[in-house]
Amino acid sequence: MKRSYFGDIAPVAFEGPQSTNPLAYRYYDKHRVIAGKTMEEHLRMAVCYWHSFNWDGTDVFGAGTFHRPWLAGALDQAAAEHKLDEAFEFFTRLGLPYFCFHDVDVMAQARTIREHVSNFLQIVERIQEKMSSTGIKLLWGTANLFSHPRYMSGGATNPDPDVFRFAATQVRHCLEATQRLHGENYVLWGGREGYDTLLNTNLKQEKNQLGRFISLVVEHKHKIGFKGAILIEPKPHEPTKHQYDFDVDTIYGFLKHYGLEKEVKVNIESNHATLSGHSFEHEIAMAIDFGIFGSIDMNRGDPQNGWDTDQFPNDIREITLALYYVLKGGGFTSGGNNFDAKVRRQSIDPVDLFYGHIGAVDILARGLINASAMLEGDLLNAFVQQRYAGWNAVSARAMLEGRASLAAIADAAVADDVAPVPRSGRQEYLENVVSRYTSMLT
Repeated sequence: MKRSYFGDIAPVAFEGPQSTNPLAYRYYDKHRVIAGKTMEEHLRMAVCYWHSFNWDGTDVFGAGTFHRPWLAGALDQAAAEHKLDEAFEFFTRLGLPYFCFHDVDVMAQARTIREHVSNFLQIVERIQEKMSSTGIKLLWGTANLFSHPRYMSGGATNPDPDVFRFAATQVRHCLEATQRLHGENYVLWGGREGYDTLLNTNLKQEKNQLGRFISLVVEHKHKIGFKGAILIEPKPHEPTKHQYDFDVDTIYGFLKHYGLEKEVKVNIESNHATLSGHSFEHEIAMAIDFGIFGSIDMNRGDPQNGWDTDQFPNDIREITLALYYVLKGGGFTSGGNNFDAKVRRQSIDPVDLFYGHIGAVDILARGLINASAMLEGDLLNAFVQQRYAGWNAVSARAMLEGRASLAAIADAAVADDVAPVPRSGRQEYLENVVSRYTSMLT
């Protein structure tokens, strides 16, 4: 049998907090029960195919540094199958339940639309075999509508209707493949659904195209009987100057405008949240409040860089708060935590892929422990409830529920001689509460 790229690296096991083995989990015990579910059931972690197996370490200033053997020449069917073998070898040794992919991640390179369909269907058969033999599941699939030059002006929003047709073909076959592989979600990643200059852009036309495209996807989901969720991933700035899918709030307004708010949810990425000027937990809380929370792309950015660096998460406070709001909102249903992260360009050895994922898995496990503990007494929620308790009064509810006019509210305020007394927001106290829990390691 051909030797694996990952050599003799053993399957990663849980060894406990006292372990000094860099290739073991210290906090992620998938069978440990927390708040009625195992860690594996709560976190639903996935490995992404693209950063782990498609990126060769290239950046805008230099050539690739990784020298993955399946990327050494033309990406033909043999290379695609070699990559698939190594990917499932990695998934299995890492011991996480899910993976995610774009269509072009997994297939041989195609020169025509017919070749694209053929090559993709061919590799889907092999993926199905791998999933059956390993038990690894698909968290979500998606079509890459941003890398090829045809998509330089967008996919669904492209001024050329033939590009729209090509994009529709990719999504149709990828959605059907996701259903065939029992994927639990399908993601629409609008990497170039935006514009660089208004001088050559018809905003209304492009947004109507995007609205119709998403409607077509939803219609096809129901036609084929796909039971998973359709997700849109918020993406600010990069790569276009203005993205139509900037953040959760923007997407919710877009979905409401096109009557899709009951059909589509969001896949929130940590690094995208911060690039949009929000915190990670803000985007999660917004999505939960809107009823459109779906899944998470788990990574982080670098505060000293202004772009999407897709690094593995390592900030226990950020992860604890994110998972606190996820748990408070009821947890995941079909979604999960996909490690949309890549090792650094200088991390060139196969083992570095393990180090990156192991650290991220343990951070999530620790964050879950902390978040669950925070929810038990839930001092944060108790303070928030007390802070807004005045709105439970009959007169306050009448203002919100439309049973009091502006004039009536004003007249009553004067009659009651309203004299509001400022009350502390207790920010420092609440931050100390979070610090207390994020220092808990077991």
